[in-house]
Amino acid sequence: MKAIDVHTHPQTEEFLAAMGRRRGQMGSHFGKERTPISFAAQADMYRERDMMAVIVNSAGLPSLNDALGKAASTHPDVFIPFCGIDPLKEGAIEEIRRCHGEYNVKGVGELNPGRQHFHPNSPEFYPIWEVCQELGLAVMFHGGFLGAGAGTPGGMGYKLEYAKPIPYLDDVAADFPAMNVIAAHPAWPWHLDNLAACWHKSNYYIDLSGWAPRYWPAEVVHYANSIITKRVLFGTDWPVLDTDRWTKEFTEMDFKETSRQRILLDNARELFGIG
Repeated sequence: MKAIDVHTHPQTEEFLAAMGRRRGQMGSHFGKERTPISFAAQADMYRERDMMAVIVNSAGLPSLNDALGKAASTHPDVFIPFCGIDPLKEGAIEEIRRCHGEYNVKGVGELNPGRQHFHPNSPEFYPIWEVCQELGLAVMFHGGFLGAGAGTPGGMGYKLEYAKPIPYLDDVAADFPAMNVIAAHPAWPWHLDNLAACWHKSNYYIDLSGWAPRYWPAEVVHYANSIITKRVLFGTDWPVLDTDRWTKEFTEMDFKETSRQRILLDNARELFGIG
């Protein structure tokens, strides 16, 4: 196995339908129309590249959790399932326990505070994180600028303030030291805060998804290649970016080979307990 992509969004008909009007908006923002792709085709794409992929449910619908779990059962050599929830709705804890019991999910997410309008460090959500900590599940939160709503009047009502790593994710990592927090994306324009939280807390991880490597801020490159190398993860945000472009640009950057190996594979393998 060459790599583990820790951040991919399934593109089956049911997942695309769950996006609603975001499907067209995000297709326009990223310059890539969202067309249906089966789980089998996605699995083959990663299998051909000798990679595994985390599949996330950013819509939080229980029916999509079942689709993810079944896809992972069908393609266990490729897929690592995360379950999605809406932390503002009743039944979130029960859904996490169900998905863990039925599908052995490795995490929860991708949760999107800016789109779902919640502060992760609010005490009302702490019972959710307590269960995740109890079950040994990582929790992935979107950090920084939102592609969702970008370029539209009012940003479709989504608010960037919710997506700050500090204090929201930093507080959660501090209060739940046995739970691993994954901050999805470099978290621009708060990328320095994201790096600081990762450096400060050993249960705080950053995935480098959603941004082509050539556009990463210099500070992200520096710290990913040095102080926080053991907690940085390869992620594409597929289909926003494909693995070939990400890995090609990453290979062309001046990273130490030890850092490259950890980011592409070893960190995720240790995080998810993959032998």
